[in-house]
Parts: sequence; C-alpha cells; structure tokens
Amino acid sequence: MASLNVGNLGEYLREQRRTAQLSLRQLAEAAGVSNPYLSQIERGLRKPSAEVLQQVAKALRISAETLYVRAGILDERELDELETRAVIVADPSINERQKQVLLQIYDSFRKENAADAANADAAAQAAAAEHDAEKPQS
Repeated sequence: MASLNVGNLGEYLREQRRTAQLSLRQLAEAAGVSNPYLSQIERGLRKPSAEVLQQVAKALRISAETLYVRAGILDERELDELETRAVIVADPSINERQKQVLLQIYDSFRKENAADAANADAAAQAAAAEHDAEKPQS
C-alpha cells in the first residue's frame, strides 16, 4: 500500500468541490463530516480514512476509488482492475454465467502476465549477476 499523499488529495478535492459548485460547508454537510475537518483535508493537514473518502466521493458523485488512488490507498493498477471488473459485471448484454467465465479468463490472463513478468525479472537479475561475476577483479 502506498503512503498517503494528502496534499495532492486536498487539491483534487477542492477542484472537484468547485466543479460541483458546492461550498465547503455544503460538501461537509452532504458527506456527513464536519466543516473544519473537511477544510483540513483540503489543505493537506489531515489524512482521511477510506470511509470518509467514500462519503465525500458519494457527495461529489465521483468514484471513491479515484479518491483512494489520489490518497495513495489504492494503486492505479488496482483501480484499472476494479474498473474492468465493474464494466464486465454491469454489462446487460451478457448473462451471469458468461460474466463469471469472462472474469475467470481475465483473472487467468492477469496471473499469466504477472508470472511472465516475474520470470523476466528473475532472468534479468541472473544475467546481471552472471555478468558481474565475469568481470575481472581489480
């Protein structure tokens, strides 16, 4: 899990709040958090919990996962995976069995690619170690 990047999160929240044409007080009320607390989050002085971020996202009508990425709680790749899964599950043109099969195929491809990447890293490290071993000692 990445560390929290509350400065970036605060700026992003302020931008989203202004885009939604909400005052700080209006957003705090809609999200069920105190006005001073929300102000501290926007100024990068507080690290909100995932639950608070979810409440704020709901009030702003934006993705909670996007806020989790901004806060460093969720990795960008994890967000991509969640979004892909959500699209598959929400697709009304395929039935439940087809959705499950598609998700299983998706998982198998991700595992295969992760294994390939790990093998490539191991091979590169072995080659580097071999190269270092062949260097003459000075």
